[in-house]
Order: sequence, then C-alpha cells, then structure tokens
Amino acid sequence: MIIFDNLTALKQSEEKFLGTSEWLAVTQKMIDDFAEATLDFQWIHIDTERAKQMPTGTTIAHGFLTLSLSAKFLEELFKISSLKMGINYGLNKVRFINVVPVDARLRMSATIKSVEDFADNGVKITVDAVIEIEGQKKPACVLEWVTVQFE
Repeated sequence: MIIFDNLTALKQSEEKFLGTSEWLAVTQKMIDDFAEATLDFQWIHIDTERAKQMPTGTTIAHGFLTLSLSAKFLEELFKISSLKMGINYGLNKVRFINVVPVDARLRMSATIKSVEDFADNGVKITVDAVIEIEGQKKPACVLEWVTVQFE
C-alpha cells in the first residue's frame, strides 16, 4: 500500500502506478447476495443448474458486482493519511471485457491518471484501473474512476 501524508503529496503523484491488489475469489454466495441487494435475478447469475449450459459451465458474476469490488481493491492500494472524508464522484468509462465465472479470482491494478483541486479543501482523483481474472488473458473490466477526497 502507498500512503500519502496529505493531498499535497498526492498531487505530486499524477501518472503514478499504485500497484496491484490481492486476489479475491468471487463466490456464489457473493453473487447471490448481490442479486438480492440489486434485485437482479437473471438466471446466468443465480441458476447453477441452468448455467451448466453456458460456455463457462457455471454461473457468472454480475458486471456491476465486479465493478463494485473496485472500491475494495483501491483501498488496498493507497491511503491519504490526512483525509476527513471521500466520496465516489463517478465513472468516465467502464467496459466489461470478459465474464467472471463463479469462484474465479480477481485483482485490480491501478494508476493515478490525474489529480485536480476540488472545492476549498479537496481534490478530484481520476484513476485508470484494470480488474483481471486469474489465468485469463482478457481482463474482466477496465475503468476510469473518479473520486473526490477532502482534508
């Protein structure tokens, strides 16, 4: 994990590679819980019997489940010691490149693309990230994520 003392130190880190997170297995329980939370019960995610007919032979994670894990992964990569709060500002680009079969392991690598002043005491950080699937050439997801952090 990279630790920045404050936003001034972070501002000097544009185009800095933040590293790669630990691997995380996407279980059927995670997929089922996500389906419950979002009311997205499409059979490709939750019907393990019917999913045997799919090319993967298994259920697959929701794309938005994969995307939501980026917050967890990013917390593993960097921290700003002086922060009082942070919020998600949005996404400039998201592409789901590959399906994530149940029990696949994911990790994310990220680079700070830009850091801009925001309001009186904050910054807007844009991060380029790739969520990869262990053993696959094509990533699960590529994204450009924007967050706002305040001191």
